[in-house]
Amino acid sequence: MGVTDAPQWLISSWLRDCTQAGATAPESEIRATGERLLDLWSDPTRRFHDVRHLADVLNRVDELVEETHEPALVRLAAWYHGAIFDAAVKAAYANRGGENETASALLAQEELSALGVGEESTRRVGELVTALLRHSPDTTDYDCAVLCDADLAVLASEPQKYKAYVRDVREEYAHIPTADYLRARIAIITKLLSRESLFSSPLGAAWEDAARQNLQAELQRLTKEAANLSHA
Repeated sequence: MGVTDAPQWLISSWLRDCTQAGATAPESEIRATGERLLDLWSDPTRRFHDVRHLADVLNRVDELVEETHEPALVRLAAWYHGAIFDAAVKAAYANRGGENETASALLAQEELSALGVGEESTRRVGELVTALLRHSPDTTDYDCAVLCDADLAVLASEPQKYKAYVRDVREEYAHIPTADYLRARIAIITKLLSRESLFSSPLGAAWEDAARQNLQAELQRLTKEAANLSHA
């Protein structure tokens, strides 16, 4: 999916949120920055962390928006949370794969500052993006909880969408040998299932059971696949 194929509402949403966050640059500059971001999200090497994922996270934020204090900043953080991405940049998928939250946070602060967004707001967006490194927000930080929950909401998808998510993630990391990928994916799922809760916001908690069912089913399948591979 390229920028020309992106949902039409994305740029309108970007313009609205930048304005609400205090951007003072001309609309043409704000629009150009949003289009450059869509270019990053539209890189053809992305199979899951693409424009569809961006749109999905923004939609999920909107589902939880009544719990946020600064919704425009949460949405802007969603725009930047996977802006810098390279599936081949890290040695192990288990180490967060290609997402570079630190670099994405810096990009957010640089670009939003250039658009005239105030220092406190740009810093806050950077903090929200960086928080996705661990997906373990302070439960009293509702904006952070909503962003983390929106990013993980795909885990609670209906079965066919979850199956597509699993397929797309594997394709995104196709360069990783099967045995290594299975080991890393099993480790990630096991760590997620060991958490007391996957979602931190009150409304996001409604996704808990579906997410755990999907993860447990995938873990069972992957464990069987890994066993078969080791005996081959």
